[in-house]
Amino acid sequence: MLIAFNKPYGVLSQFTPEPGSRWRTLAEFGFPKGFYTLGRLDADSEGLILLSDEGGLNARLLDPSEAHRREYWVQVERVPEAEALIRLSRGNLMVGDHRTRPGQARFLTESEIGQIAPRTPPIRVRKSVADAWISLELTEGKNRQVRKMTAAVGHPTLRLFRVAIGDLRLLSLALDPGQWKELKAEERSLIWKK
Repeated sequence: MLIAFNKPYGVLSQFTPEPGSRWRTLAEFGFPKGFYTLGRLDADSEGLILLSDEGGLNARLLDPSEAHRREYWVQVERVPEAEALIRLSRGNLMVGDHRTRPGQARFLTESEIGQIAPRTPPIRVRKSVADAWISLELTEGKNRQVRKMTAAVGHPTLRLFRVAIGDLRLLSLALDPGQWKELKAEERSLIWKK
């Protein structure tokens, strides 16, 4: 069985709490026993995560040699110049000791931005500093990679929302933050499209 979950802000992608942590865990959302996450999102990130009780899916989904697409909508500080988007798309950015692979970066349209639900709690807003929403499509997922990439081009991440894995789009699943559903065969097939 494969489950899609719209992970809200402030929830760890794990079932066991960390001692002294202020973050909630997946144990609060009523998942069936024996499920594990396929990939992770940090507690301060939101959006689509998958859970399964099927062996082998984690390796298939996360192996960089599979070049499996993930799309993130990212609210960044300041409005990026075209060169920043080119650098994000081209890859080759140093993230710790890792050099990123090529991806795709673009500005979101107003209609796309309008589909994003407000976050609870809202992000901090600085009236003197503009922000912008971009889409960043990657085929790898190192620890906090999107945040490190946007910072590397001078635009720190304010909000991060994973909207797609493969061709499975969270918005088409109509899940509010904190909701989950078992995926049907046709929805599962969308995950593996490259």
